[in-house]
Amino acid sequence: MSARLRLQTPPATLEAWVNAFASAEIPVLTETAESLEHMRASEDDMDAHGLGEMIAADPLMTLKVLAHASELPRGRLMADPETVTAALVLMGITPFFRAFGPQPTLEAVLADHEDALLGLSRVMQRAERASRYALGFAAHRADPDAAVIHSAALLHDFAEMLLWVHAPDLALAIANLQDADHALRSAAAQRQVLGIELADLEQALMKRWHLPDLLTRITNDKHASDPQVRCVHLAVRLARHTARGWDDAGVPDDLHEIAELLNLGAEHTLKLLHEFD
Repeated sequence: MSARLRLQTPPATLEAWVNAFASAEIPVLTETAESLEHMRASEDDMDAHGLGEMIAADPLMTLKVLAHASELPRGRLMADPETVTAALVLMGITPFFRAFGPQPTLEAVLADHEDALLGLSRVMQRAERASRYALGFAAHRADPDAAVIHSAALLHDFAEMLLWVHAPDLALAIANLQDADHALRSAAAQRQVLGIELADLEQALMKRWHLPDLLTRITNDKHASDPQVRCVHLAVRLARHTARGWDDAGVPDDLHEIAELLNLGAEHTLKLLHEFD
């Protein structure tokens, strides 16, 4: 992940998309970059938990750390790190700072494209809300993989984030299509503009970067009957539907399915969701 990328036209195949995105530099939030430099100055006082909490608030920095950790050698019986904190424990604090120097920022990369920065900000805010919902659902269900479910919801739309970074005009074209036709589904708009669906690109990138199997599976909506996948899927869907308020036509169906997942009544479910928010 080293070269700066700015695509104006869509690559011809899914594999070509993967090749382009897999080798491109991934910028992070300015707040993340500044916090890392502050922590670097006192790395001897840092621990994996504190550093991990800071990184886990930034989906793209989370992605970079998990992808890097997946490439590290480990013992035959050592599991793949499925959360940022686990990845940092595997790496060690000093090797982490050595591997991750001063980070490029989203704000600098998209300084010439204000609309793209706004579009990206919306996706990242939605991801943060979805991760909170998913963690809440998992905690309510006493799921032992709650931390991985939180990561999966945070990363669920990372291909859309990367599209805003690496191909802002194409991302804007999709947004404009959907603004003009509210009934147009995201996947249909993506196929029309990109020739692929972002969900397929995301799964292919996760495989290319050897991200943990559990994280890859939980992020895949095609396994929607699995309760862990449903935690993420419904969290992401609710965050999308309520991005501009709770009066979206899709919210009642979301509430019904979340109530079923959590085995709660509708009123109790709504109260819980507002607490998560």
